[in-house]
Amino acid sequence: MFRSGSYKISQRWQWPLLILSLLILNALSSVIHTRIDLTSEKRFTLSRPVVQSLKKIKQPVYIDVFLKGNLPSGFRQLASSTEDLLREFREVAGSRIIVRFLDPEDKISQATDVSYADSLNALGLAPINLTSQVKAGQQQQYVYPYAWVHNSDNILPVVLFPESKKLLSATDINNASALLEFQFAKAIHQLLQTEKPAIAYTIGNGEPQDINVYDLVENVLKPKYDLFTFDINRVKAIPENLALLVMVKPNIPFTDEEKFKLDQYIMSGGKLLLFMDRLDAEMDSLQIKNEVIAYDRDLRIHDLLFRYGVRVNPDLVMDLQCDFLPFDVNGNGQFELLPWNYFPVLQSSGGHPITKNIGFVCGRFVNSLDTVETDGIRKTILLESSGNARTIGSPSLISGRENATSPDDARFTKHNIPVAVLLEGRFRSLYDNRISNAIRDTLLKNNIVFRSGGEKEGKIIVVADGDIPLNNLVKGNEPIPMGMNPYTYGTQREYPFANRNFTENCIEYMLDDAGLNEAKSKEHKTPLFNSARIREERSFWQYVNLLLPPALLLMYGFVFNIYRRRKYTKPAKA
Repeated sequence: MFRSGSYKISQRWQWPLLILSLLILNALSSVIHTRIDLTSEKRFTLSRPVVQSLKKIKQPVYIDVFLKGNLPSGFRQLASSTEDLLREFREVAGSRIIVRFLDPEDKISQATDVSYADSLNALGLAPINLTSQVKAGQQQQYVYPYAWVHNSDNILPVVLFPESKKLLSATDINNASALLEFQFAKAIHQLLQTEKPAIAYTIGNGEPQDINVYDLVENVLKPKYDLFTFDINRVKAIPENLALLVMVKPNIPFTDEEKFKLDQYIMSGGKLLLFMDRLDAEMDSLQIKNEVIAYDRDLRIHDLLFRYGVRVNPDLVMDLQCDFLPFDVNGNGQFELLPWNYFPVLQSSGGHPITKNIGFVCGRFVNSLDTVETDGIRKTILLESSGNARTIGSPSLISGRENATSPDDARFTKHNIPVAVLLEGRFRSLYDNRISNAIRDTLLKNNIVFRSGGEKEGKIIVVADGDIPLNNLVKGNEPIPMGMNPYTYGTQREYPFANRNFTENCIEYMLDDAGLNEAKSKEHKTPLFNSARIREERSFWQYVNLLLPPALLLMYGFVFNIYRRRKYTKPAKA
């Protein structure tokens, strides 16, 4: 009797306890989120700096993604990856991130005929013109692989697919997907910044200020940063609150006073981005006389760079992997585009955030560089030549007649010649134990404290080519993007070199105090299938998928039935 009564009591509370358990479980699930990322590359795990940045969001941030509609398969995959990533963002930031997927052809509002595509074009976000195969033949399709990140005060574009290829590969889509986290996190971080970082463009040593820096100034620096020109000669010291000092192609030698100011700025934890040509070799002279003598500019800054860990060599890099120039081969005035070995197409063999997946960078009369053993300084090669290169010393005669005959490939035996390097760490001053009386008097006069070593970590990027961030002109004075060849621009031979991407990435890395570049180190791997094994085991796995589920269901029903019989069968009375 006792056992029977106990069983009735448990039956009475069974449903209330079940409902109560479900309510408690539902309440806990709304507060505690647990997610397990089983991918080998941790594709669905956000980087810690990105998580910290998302937690700082206080006001709503709106993200509009223009990957909706009848898209090619590659961009449908990119849209799916974008949706997965933004879902992870919402897991951290909650309702403070509002996401919409929009068709670019939709109207912005019912009261206007302006579409989102029109607005994207007005912002300079041109579509990718893809050729796709349909039943009726081929059709042209415009895809806008972009997004907007905006709030009530500002709007920032996000490029989801940085390439402009008409034919897409799985690798291209994977590379773009791997960069999504960084691209969105960077845009959100910039949107939340109350002040733009201050960047100074130096003009005291002959740096260009004409239309050849239009792309750098108007499209790279001004939109994101508080930019101003800066003459080192006219200040007592370089302000420590400068986020970055950008120096492009100086051609006037540095004085001891200027070098000392640069040195002390670096010792205060300053950051320097230097694009320089050690040799004087310009296209203007080559076009006028069809030849030019390359000689050392003698900028008198090499001892400072050597102290920090890099030496720019007085030579020129020649590469079989190079850009094109028009040459009058037969002397009859009919020009032909031929490879010009003095315009090497540079690459990167490492996976550093600055150069990851950016493609090729085009150089103009590039010098090589060497790193020097320096205590406490980390050195990373950013750009280098191909595996078929050589160097020539100075002074040397460069003649357009060199392309009258094919280059002697056997002489291009050097490989991966470094031309750009990143230096990081606590630098030692060039003037440690060697301050002149004149500098000492200046310090006392201006009440400046001398620093013999870096108070905190600094960053220096030295690129041994001053032309990489400069743009060319076409049709008179119309500037084109940096890195674009004016002789192939607008033709089928046009190639979009990554000079702008490289320059932007250098600046972003130097200013990345939040550590968002950690998100760039991710890689999305494409799982490869063993087609031979698939053919051999196809029938086996078809039968497994067909028969295993009902077999498991029948087995469960059989075991459960035996369990119920044993539990509820009453024992026979004695």
